[in-house]
Amino acid sequence: MKNKFFMVPFGLFLVYLFIGCADELSPETKAYIAKVEQHRIEVNDYMKENPASPFNAKGKVEFHQLNYFDVNPELQFQSKLYEYNPKDTVTIYGTKGETRTSVRYGYVIFPYQNKTHKINVYQGQTSSGEKYYSIWFTDETTNKETYGVGRYLNFEKMEDPDHIYTVDFNYAYNPYCAYSKDYSCAIPTKEDHINAAITAGEKKFHD
Repeated sequence: MKNKFFMVPFGLFLVYLFIGCADELSPETKAYIAKVEQHRIEVNDYMKENPASPFNAKGKVEFHQLNYFDVNPELQFQSKLYEYNPKDTVTIYGTKGETRTSVRYGYVIFPYQNKTHKINVYQGQTSSGEKYYSIWFTDETTNKETYGVGRYLNFEKMEDPDHIYTVDFNYAYNPYCAYSKDYSCAIPTKEDHINAAITAGEKKFHD
């Protein structure tokens, strides 16, 4: 794959701004907001009720509704995945001080606030040997409105090298260690910092 920047505008509906009441939003924007809000309801239900959630799996943690920024359609972007060559295996620290290894697989780019930002995509492996891909990041809201360690985004890698991915920060979420001290989570590196306030996705669980 040629390492050449390529960006695609997300769509014409992103030009619609939140100016006035909900009736002024386009049908596409209304549908998008409803979809994100429904996802948040499902996450809340899972966190509260599922035995495997961080509120139940390692001792009961008092649950209250997760905190989110208002859904912001302007904080979703499209980009190709630019693979590193070579793909370095890097050391990542967990919040309990342990070291982990992860493959710095590639990166995506997105325009925001008159700058082009780059954020890494990491390849990990489950205990059963299954590969998975993640984005983790800090930004100018970190340790203010959002969790001090950072936030995560799931990333589903496609085989097509020309596939255009949607990077949607409205789905950014806290790692399990944000809710319970019994968990350790990967700490984003300095390279994973976004020099902008990403006012989308999940906020701090504890005020």
